[in-house]
Amino acid sequence: MAEKNHIHDGDELSDNQRQITLVDDEGNEELFEVLFTFDSEDYGKSYVLLYPAGAKADEEIEIQAFSFTPDDEGYATAGDLYPIEDDAEWDMVEEVLNTFMADSEDDDEE
Repeated sequence: MAEKNHIHDGDELSDNQRQITLVDDEGNEELFEVLFTFDSEDYGKSYVLLYPAGAKADEEIEIQAFSFTPDDEGYATAGDLYPIEDDAEWDMVEEVLNTFMADSEDDDEE
């Protein structure tokens, strides 16, 4: 079955939907920006990719990825984020990210 992914760029979100605060096991809070969200028909899930708020455009950043249960408006909230634990699912998420990044680079060159 062909993978069907529908990407929603973070720029399309309102300010309160564009940021998510994550809390680690020690209670430390960190603010993240939504890079983009997408839906996977093969896995029947929605995914969100996040990067640290305030990251500079030229610095290397670690992108966090989670599956999520959309709220009533279809957006992610921090309380509804779930870790991705399946290797095949991770491979799919990385493929979508790589495609998104390649498309972004193509847009920047135009």
